[in-house]
Amino acid sequence: MTEEIFDIVNKIGQPTGARVTRSQAHAEGLKHRTAHIWVICEKNGRKEVLLQKRALNKDSFPGRYDTSSAGHIQAGDEPLESALRELSEELGIQALPNDLKFIGTFPILYEKEFHGKMFKDNEVAFVYVYEKDVDIAKLTIQKEELDSVEWFDLEEVYNACLPPRDEKFCVPMGGLEMVRGYVNASTL
Repeated sequence: MTEEIFDIVNKIGQPTGARVTRSQAHAEGLKHRTAHIWVICEKNGRKEVLLQKRALNKDSFPGRYDTSSAGHIQAGDEPLESALRELSEELGIQALPNDLKFIGTFPILYEKEFHGKMFKDNEVAFVYVYEKDVDIAKLTIQKEELDSVEWFDLEEVYNACLPPRDEKFCVPMGGLEMVRGYVNASTL
């Protein structure tokens, strides 16, 4: 299998013209882009978010609950096309461009050891919201990427991710806060 190639980007996520392999990006902490899609709906007057439980073989945060769908943006691709592809590949959701609402970007920067190896993540995440009530029993999940999906109350996830963080979750706070802000603004 050919290794993924990423565009190296500047601090706002614009490609610089340089490209790098996935392994080099994470070994050296080179800035690249990801697309994060948050599937949200309203149930019983509360906002819920669909989270995926990452597969145990993942190179970062195995077995933890994460963003509904997320993935690296391949070199030459655009954030929206990557978001649509990730939703389709990971969850089997065939969304149209108008189904996704772009709500902004946020940085992800950390170094942590997984499986005995250092993992340096330096990303600009492009965040999208998909507001549909999804029947998880009808999803086709990508077993190489995730073990399962589950609906969670958005506020409960937010509170669980505040310090001291519940290690059950690895959702990035930057994205979670953006989605929470979007939900609160749309209910005013």
